[in-house]
Amino acid sequence: MSKESTVSPSTFRRLMPWLFFLFVPVLWGVSIRFDLPISALGQRAGENLWKFLLEMAAFLPLMFVLIGLFDVWVPREVVEQHVGRETGLAAIPWMVLLATFQAGPLYAAFPVAVLLRKKGCAPRNVFIYLGAFSAMKLPMLTFEVACLGWRFSVARTLISLPVFIGLSYLMERLLPDGYQISG
Repeated sequence: MSKESTVSPSTFRRLMPWLFFLFVPVLWGVSIRFDLPISALGQRAGENLWKFLLEMAAFLPLMFVLIGLFDVWVPREVVEQHVGRETGLAAIPWMVLLATFQAGPLYAAFPVAVLLRKKGCAPRNVFIYLGAFSAMKLPMLTFEVACLGWRFSVARTLISLPVFIGLSYLMERLLPDGYQISG
């Protein structure tokens, strides 16, 4: 007796990102082997994937070392004291400064955000950190001023920052009570 093999919806959801990831190398390989109308797309996708993987291989190990050092050297009490639930508005400048002085791509901010949350940082402050990281890093601001001028940069920052802060407080309220990061 043979049993029919079926994939449950939850298994399919877990596998979906990996299927998308495998699609690009397959498309790249097909574009190299065969001359199809999508060959140029496959070549470009494969080259972009390779560049992205090299960038991650160069950047992520150092990022994880720094996160590990932060985890070991900075006690939970210090994080809770400066950016915990009871800090109120005083934590906003800390989070903006932390995000502004960091460099790197946005995917590097998420391990830092998880570590901050596990060390007792309030969810709203984690959201403020992610918002500020995505829009207010010094390298990005420098480039923005050079290309678009300081007036534009100041105006965009003065508009973006209150929006991040407001959305952060709203998102914290939408989280269920007692929300914890698993793992």
